[in-house]
Amino acid sequence: MSSLARIVVEQHGAFPVVAIEGEVDASNATEISRSIDAALSNHSIALVVDLTETGYLDSAGINLLFALGARLRDRQQRLLLVVDPASPVARIVAISGLAVAERTEETRAAALEQAHAGL
Repeated sequence: MSSLARIVVEQHGAFPVVAIEGEVDASNATEISRSIDAALSNHSIALVVDLTETGYLDSAGINLLFALGARLRDRQQRLLLVVDPASPVARIVAISGLAVAERTEETRAAALEQAHAGL
């Protein structure tokens, strides 16, 4: 993985959680996308992407998340984003419309609760 970002994948029952720690930009967005895709299976109902520790997200990162949401919808799966309102990326997630297109929650626990509610 790029020195700008670290990807941590955890499994919470039927739901993979991918935490992105660091920065997402054009130099590592493709690599991050591959790491996220590797965490998915055809049995996953939802994917939680935790942006709590993401310090920077440029347009390549936003596009990555929009594309991920579209791919998951095509597979009849859901994307849930964890975005702390006080985080550095909260503003870009709101301004870009990503927060309207995809479900966002303030905590990982809330996102997992929403994932379970979709069962």
